[in-house]
Amino acid sequence: MKLTTILLAALTFLSPLLAAQQPSKPSEDKPQAPPSSDSTQDSHSQRNERGEKGMGFSQTATTHHFLLKPDGGVIQVEVNDPKDTAARGSIRVHLAHIARAFSSGDFDIPMFVHDTVPPGAPEMKRLKDKISYTFEPSPNGGRVRITTADPAALGAIHDFLRFQIREHQTKDPTTLP
Repeated sequence: MKLTTILLAALTFLSPLLAAQQPSKPSEDKPQAPPSSDSTQDSHSQRNERGEKGMGFSQTATTHHFLLKPDGGVIQVEVNDPKDTAARGSIRVHLAHIARAFSSGDFDIPMFVHDTVPPGAPEMKRLKDKISYTFEPSPNGGRVRITTADPAALGAIHDFLRFQIREHQTKDPTTLP
């Protein structure tokens, strides 16, 4: 009886800790609804926390941009302080990894960061052979250039980038220049 009580107490105590160690992976079937306006600030701070875990650098010490282009788009991240060489290095490692992961159809990091399946990601995964992802370093970080000649892939890329613009609150244009 004592052993059972001790085991139950240990499980009660450890269960929340063990659950917190496992990041949840949203269903890849469909995007989830955006958060209500009441939870926007809380979800933004939670997204920043997940972003720091998933990307390996501070979300507040860096600036993200998501740019639509006629043949695809750009994911760009730069340090806010040019002297922050550690963050700049982390950005470059992350973006090079993103270019490789997206090329193979792996969108786990954006799904983890946003706690949902980003619009366009399932199509980008399905059409991965029609999309090119190229990492390019920049003086303060780097960018992933996304290109395609396929109309369906282009629509998916633009949907994905528009979602990122909204979620990261970058104020980048959501239409082509």
